[in-house]
Amino acid sequence: MNAFPSWKDRTQNQFGKLQIQVPWRSFQLLVPHRMRRKIRSKLRSRISPTSSIANLQTSFSPADTLRSLQSHRWTMYDFQYLLLLIIGIFSLTVMQSPGPLAKTAISTLLLFSLLMPITRQFFLPFLPIAGWLIFFYACQFVPSDWRPAIWVRVLPAMENILYGANISNILSAHQNVVLDILAWIPYGLCHYGAPFVVSLILFFFGPPGTTPLFARTLGYITGIPMLATMVREPLRSCPADYSMQGNPAGLARIDKLLGIDLYTSGFKQSPVVFGAFPSLHAADSTLAALFMSHVFPRLKFIWITYTLWMWWATMYLSHHYAVDLVCGGLLATVAFYFAKTRFLPRIQTDKMFRWDYDYVEVGDSSRQFGYDLATLDGEFNLDSDEWTVGSSSSVSSGSLSPVDDHYAWESETLTSNHDIEAGR
Repeated sequence: MNAFPSWKDRTQNQFGKLQIQVPWRSFQLLVPHRMRRKIRSKLRSRISPTSSIANLQTSFSPADTLRSLQSHRWTMYDFQYLLLLIIGIFSLTVMQSPGPLAKTAISTLLLFSLLMPITRQFFLPFLPIAGWLIFFYACQFVPSDWRPAIWVRVLPAMENILYGANISNILSAHQNVVLDILAWIPYGLCHYGAPFVVSLILFFFGPPGTTPLFARTLGYITGIPMLATMVREPLRSCPADYSMQGNPAGLARIDKLLGIDLYTSGFKQSPVVFGAFPSLHAADSTLAALFMSHVFPRLKFIWITYTLWMWWATMYLSHHYAVDLVCGGLLATVAFYFAKTRFLPRIQTDKMFRWDYDYVEVGDSSRQFGYDLATLDGEFNLDSDEWTVGSSSSVSSGSLSPVDDHYAWESETLTSNHDIEAGR
């Protein structure tokens, strides 16, 4: 036997072990970012013919959720859950009705909805809204000595200082049936149904992750006015107290016109008697307009018109001052652009439906959040993709479709800036 390999064998061994290193860093300097991203998408599609980035989770197993929590890297953004927990415990504690059994049942159902992945994907982003609804109902049971003082003159004074007059009084001075109906449509109808309609539209036509972020942002901007230290009654200049009943103001004319008792009885039984500052009608309509303008920028004029229509209606019906609306609009704008900078999925103009997306970029920094060939450090590895959907969570998955991993606690709902290793 020949102890020394022949020249031919040595040559074959050398070429068999030869690894060709592709200079990706040089390649990325020559090819634009978006072109690299499209090339990578096509390379991935050769191996995985369909993308599941837009698919919903179907697992009923709580073990999947517990496994994802074990691998979750907690950040400062997770303090939102501690805040919601405190609000929930406080609300359930002060509530005198329903009884302990009903409150325990509600808490148990909510917990189970967060344990199963198939329901968690809907209820996790809904938590801020649920927290606001529970707190809103519990306000009627909060003792008066716990509540802040009622100021009825500050906002009218600010109105006169900033605008030189009370705009709400000016707009509501001339009333007729046509104007009543025009004000009632956005204020009394659209305001309550718009969040659901907008959520559905964003779900079908926006990038995956847009709807959960909209729900989460809506919940927080709605809850902030509820926690505001200043409350007031815009229709009275006399001393006010928390024993007063709510006043439907201009909506009472709608009840009289339609021959119903909807708004009059509803406002009298409202847990929160006084109007919110900033205005929730202004904040919610502004936020909806900003999200819809993000997904449908060519229809921006329609969303702006709807917002201005809502603002006029709130003042015409004597429910808010102009300063309420401006502050509500500013609150929604700040919240939207904060979410847009860090968590909002970017629109791809060549995509129409959520199912058309095979990758998603979020925030304003493509190099930080997007995935493309530039993320490869000298090695072309199709199994090391990072993705972000609807939050700043980067999930590393061995599959080519990021949401094939149904174990991710956040999936496309939680806001965090760290990588989450996919559960296996």
